[in-house]
Amino acid sequence: MVAIDPVEFAQRLIRCPSVTPASGEVFDVLGDALTSLGFAVHRWVMGEAPDGPTENMVAIRGDSGPHFGFAGHLDVVPSGEGWNGDPFGAEIVDGVLVGRGANDMKSAIAAYVGAVSRLDTRDGTLSFLITGDEEGYATYGTPRIIDWLNERQIRPDMILIGEPTSVDRLGDTVKIGRRGSVNMWIEAPGVQGHVAYPHRATNPIPPLARVIAALDELHLDDGTEQFPPSNLEFTAISTPTDASNVIPGTATAQLNIRFNNLHRGEDLVRLVEEIAERKAPGTKIRARISGEAFLTPSGQLFDVVVAAIEEEMGRKPELSTSGGTSDGRFLIQLCPVVDFGLPNATMHKVGECAAVEDIHALSRIYERVVRKVLG
Repeated sequence: MVAIDPVEFAQRLIRCPSVTPASGEVFDVLGDALTSLGFAVHRWVMGEAPDGPTENMVAIRGDSGPHFGFAGHLDVVPSGEGWNGDPFGAEIVDGVLVGRGANDMKSAIAAYVGAVSRLDTRDGTLSFLITGDEEGYATYGTPRIIDWLNERQIRPDMILIGEPTSVDRLGDTVKIGRRGSVNMWIEAPGVQGHVAYPHRATNPIPPLARVIAALDELHLDDGTEQFPPSNLEFTAISTPTDASNVIPGTATAQLNIRFNNLHRGEDLVRLVEEIAERKAPGTKIRARISGEAFLTPSGQLFDVVVAAIEEEMGRKPELSTSGGTSDGRFLIQLCPVVDFGLPNATMHKVGECAAVEDIHALSRIYERVVRKVLG
């Protein structure tokens, strides 16, 4: 078995444009590599636009315990404008790999592959749980991977997700839980009309403004020992007309709540509905819960990840629940989950990148983790 260079493999993955939801070529590259390493690779595509089609992959090697899983995604956000070169060119400039997905999170998946290619043990079971829809709504992504595993009564004992969790330098932060996330759209109804004849119209903007003001004053909590305070942020306000002399027929506000484990998504939706109805009767609320807050209890997974980072990097990481969400919100249904990966300063940005040495070090850390679990 020939060791795979994680940086070269990351370049191969990045050169496959795979804007979410992703399928096809990028999965071919990963699938071929894992097949060469002795994994049984299972792939399937499901769903229709706009949330699909999405490709998922489960690759498994071994059939005894313990079972350690790597999870992640091959889809990326759109490249955006302003790159100095091809965003999918995967060029190395001054020791830095540049390209969409270099940080979030093709380099981590390449680091997984590099780590596994250097393992000389076949004890236990290793799996890759890889989706093409983490950057989207995950309608046909990781939840469907969980369905596939449950149908076959396959259950990992622990899962590591290579999301970019480090802040200032590799190894300074491990995510042991994630906040929940819910998006809501608040629509205040009105009657369109001419601004010179307001008695013939109903302006929806003032009632929507009352709802916004009430929600802006809302204090959700003070946080917990493990989680920061929940926060509600407005992300858009719109009306269907841009004309200066028209009272709009509707007005809409969009918000997101990132919440800790003191709340459930459906309870927050009801709270917003109650406030909106009180301040602007007839207001309509549409909501989409992306995931609930979760916290992984301390145990072997914590211990091996922290120990591997200390051995490789000479520093003990902070155990955190801050930041965005990840597919850990789904995978926690199966077993303990932690997220650990590269420094995240450039994720989703124009010029996204990762230091070559960080990718190599990350792969060595992943190798240490697996050796500690599987022996």
